[in-house]
Amino acid sequence: MGNTYSQIYLHIVFAVKGRQNLIRVEIREELHKYITGIVTNRDQKLLSIFCMPDHTHLLIGLKPVISISDLVRDIKAGSSKFINDKGLIKGKFSWQEGFGVFSYSRSQIDIVIRYIKNQEKHHHKKSFKEEYLEFLKKFEIEYDEKYLFEWVDVSK
Repeated sequence: MGNTYSQIYLHIVFAVKGRQNLIRVEIREELHKYITGIVTNRDQKLLSIFCMPDHTHLLIGLKPVISISDLVRDIKAGSSKFINDKGLIKGKFSWQEGFGVFSYSRSQIDIVIRYIKNQEKHHHKKSFKEEYLEFLKKFEIEYDEKYLFEWVDVSK
């Protein structure tokens, strides 16, 4: 798209259906590479990715040639198909409906990349639910509890 210039950085978060711990360490790198390919094939730039066992964080430099919803739909559908076709987990894999998306300025990119790369460390201290609700609060996003991800209480 000629004469169109943008600088849009988005942190996208979505969860495994049922919040099951299905993304094992052994498949993480292969899944990261596959999702990177989806993002690149949609003419977008993946700046950071980390898949926890039950959720995923992406930082994307978005070009205004695709809607955020379409891009996330393509990432989730493509990666689910990839996991299922390759038999990377027992049973059927899918992502939960919905996602969170948070925008950042250029000056914050290195901080967000470090945050995403250090997900395992963060989650020793804080649950995914606590993390996600903090994002919603930080970005002053109004929400209805009934439309949030399914939360699994791992302490029970």
